[in-house]
Amino acid sequence: MVVDDSVVIRGLIGRWIEAEPDMVVAASLRTGLDAVNQVERVNPDVAVLDIEMPDLDGIAALPQLLAKKRNLVIIMASTLTRRNAEISFKALSLGASDYIPKPESTREPAAAETFRHDLIQKIRHLGAKVRRPVQVASPPLAPALGRAPGMRPALAPVAHPQLLRRAFSTHPPRALLIGASTGGPQALMALVSEIGPVIDRFPVLITQHMPPTFTTILAEHLARASHRPALEAVDGEIVRPGRIYLAPGGRHMRVARKGADAVIALDDGPPVNFCKPAVDPLFASAIDVWQGGILAVVLTGMGSDGMRGGKEIVAAGGSIIAQDEATSVVWGMPGAATHAGICAAVLPLGQIAPKLVALFSGGRS
Repeated sequence: MVVDDSVVIRGLIGRWIEAEPDMVVAASLRTGLDAVNQVERVNPDVAVLDIEMPDLDGIAALPQLLAKKRNLVIIMASTLTRRNAEISFKALSLGASDYIPKPESTREPAAAETFRHDLIQKIRHLGAKVRRPVQVASPPLAPALGRAPGMRPALAPVAHPQLLRRAFSTHPPRALLIGASTGGPQALMALVSEIGPVIDRFPVLITQHMPPTFTTILAEHLARASHRPALEAVDGEIVRPGRIYLAPGGRHMRVARKGADAVIALDDGPPVNFCKPAVDPLFASAIDVWQGGILAVVLTGMGSDGMRGGKEIVAAGGSIIAQDEATSVVWGMPGAATHAGICAAVLPLGQIAPKLVALFSGGRS
């Protein structure tokens, strides 16, 4: 169900969806009020919901839609402004599954194509969560680009063959690195609120797939959740314990050695794994700074970003923890790390913080 007061946007999104072999537009509506009135009759799996609309805007329509259909996947769509970024974060706290920034102009081919790709991927992989579960040998991993396989059901956790687990590193951890994508803001907020003892003594660096402006807001939310300083990283600044460094939207965050210090190194290079910022550059760069003293966490998200960098961390003597399938919004990134056999633990979100506190306090299992 596409809900947007712009006839141009409704038409554009509708054409993209209808071009996919596994999707259909259930309804194309102008206002949030239309959506609330028709959601039970239309019975969509996914709603793409604009924020600014007449009669009833997206943030007001959101709880009413979920009251009428509890498992409806709602993707908030908005232009890239600070106000809309704030509203999108509020929508996540009210039950929206994800958000997507609309380009300022759909006449710019590159921006429109990025919007199309990201939207279709989100619809496909989030929509799969509400489809009827089937028995499969292993969960399909979300491809990073191009047409994905047809929407395959994955509601219930699937029984997987025993996957390889590595022992935790014998090196004491000296830095915490975290990568996340779809579902990441909610997961990060929960995680940082419980790892104060780690943040106080060790540097924490986070890459969340997210555009500019949104990362500014995310940093503010992380600061409130953790009660510690959390800011978008600045090129050249020294990395110190006691604060959270977040990769700014639209730039890759790496770390480098400068004398006795670790420093932030931002770059405006091409996307990695079709993401910018991407997790792999952070993971791989940290090896030159902390060698085997890296503990990295791969949280919920589409694609496989973090898996290659995770392999390099493990080869250097560090350790990887992945979020489990049952608590992930999309088990793409953590699933890729798990299936690559690089994880020392695959844990529900609620168990990751206690494990981190124990490991950074000297535990080794």
